[in-house]
Amino acid sequence: MHQFMTKEMIIKSNVENLRYVEKFVDEVSEELHLSQDVYGNLLIATLEAVNNAIIHGNKKNEDLDVEVEFSTIEDHKDIVLTVKDQGEGFDFLNIPDPTAPENIEKINGRGVFLMEKLSDEIAFEGNGSVVKLKFKSVFE
Repeated sequence: MHQFMTKEMIIKSNVENLRYVEKFVDEVSEELHLSQDVYGNLLIATLEAVNNAIIHGNKKNEDLDVEVEFSTIEDHKDIVLTVKDQGEGFDFLNIPDPTAPENIEKINGRGVFLMEKLSDEIAFEGNGSVVKLKFKSVFE
């Protein structure tokens, strides 16, 4: 049985710092002995969430932080990823569908869609400045 674990890191809002986030995901994945599939989903979803927090949430203002936290839930087989920025948030109830014909050509607007597809559950808090992604049954 895996015990409860919480790990967090705080980075400044610079896309260059995504490499530290990637290393952080690697460390968490190794510590928890995650499968390649779960690791891949977790890595891409985490990088998307942090990238959104840096660019859209904190508007690349390097005076602002992005918090990244992984936690496991005791007696459950889930991992929860929380990414928090210091921005004003956004209207997460009205995100354009990136698969709609009028949006197919757009480069932006795929982050939340990807996070929804890669995780088992997604929730926004604090006006959208906090995103929580749950990955279920990742442990044996």
